[in-house]
Amino acid sequence: MRINFDSQTLEINPSGDHYTAIVDGKTVTIKILRADAYQRRMDLLINGEKVTAYVSSDLAKRWVTINGQTLMLTKTSGAKQGVRHDHAGGLIAPMPGQVRSVSVSVGDVVKKGQTLLTMEAMKMEIRIQALKDGRVRALHAAQGQTVEREQILIEMED
Repeated sequence: MRINFDSQTLEINPSGDHYTAIVDGKTVTIKILRADAYQRRMDLLINGEKVTAYVSSDLAKRWVTINGQTLMLTKTSGAKQGVRHDHAGGLIAPMPGQVRSVSVSVGDVVKKGQTLLTMEAMKMEIRIQALKDGRVRALHAAQGQTVEREQILIEMED
């Protein structure tokens, strides 16, 4: 995901159980320890240091407050609006929630419309389904894991 804050552009990419970002030419490792959608709070581990971030958003912008400093983030690419949950070959979470079940493994061949993962958000069940026939390249979510909106859950390949 590419985001802009202030006048800088920041690229954040999933990497296994964490994310990597390049800030001022330095690679930063970010791991989500806990995300509470109701309190809009995230406990993060940034390069080994525990940090609490508070997030608020509208459809295009997010405001993140860390240590009393607020940054406005503007998303420059990402999920399509509507019922699709795809982004650059990955299926993403449409909203914050908890993964209830994962029905596939890496390497599985899947058919369009097949439910790959089920999550719960705001007391609703959300089924993440294959948008086309393909193969599961990577899983970035596990049963019981809390995920954030637009977090990549499953990577697919043709």
